[in-house]
Amino acid sequence: MGLSILGIFHTVIGIIAIVAAVIGFIKNGKIDLSRLTGKIYFYLTLVTSLTALGLSKHGGFNAGHIFALFIVVLILTAYFLYFKKKGNNRARFFENILLSFSFFLSLVPTVNETFTRVPVGHPLAKAPTDPIIGQTLLVLFVLFIVGSVFQFRMQRKINKLNQNIISVD
Repeated sequence: MGLSILGIFHTVIGIIAIVAAVIGFIKNGKIDLSRLTGKIYFYLTLVTSLTALGLSKHGGFNAGHIFALFIVVLILTAYFLYFKKKGNNRARFFENILLSFSFFLSLVPTVNETFTRVPVGHPLAKAPTDPIIGQTLLVLFVLFIVGSVFQFRMQRKINKLNQNIISVD
């Protein structure tokens, strides 16, 4: 596959982050920074995004580096909201969408790199412009939208429950 040591490290850490996020979505309906899966996602996505800055198939700064930096901004903002705005129910909406959007954006280069490399010798796609990549990303985008609506509705119920608990006390 022609991966450097940094590329292998980046890939392994990135896969673990994606698996943690998927487990978080299945178990909690979101990437929850208070849970182990959320912490694994946060820290390993941070490492994956930063190591991406040292990788380049085509040489120099490129769109993948911009994605990586944007993902860092998204997860750091979500982290800030989680730790600094604990009592603010409205912040949970933004925290959820930022983490989910960072996950979706992480999948863009993941799909591209995977489909143009696997299976070795006969990759699924010949180039990033191959229709299978676009179709896969479209399905993932639809899942992101559906998941975001689900998270919004779930968070709204949680916030109402928290308000009722506070008003009873």
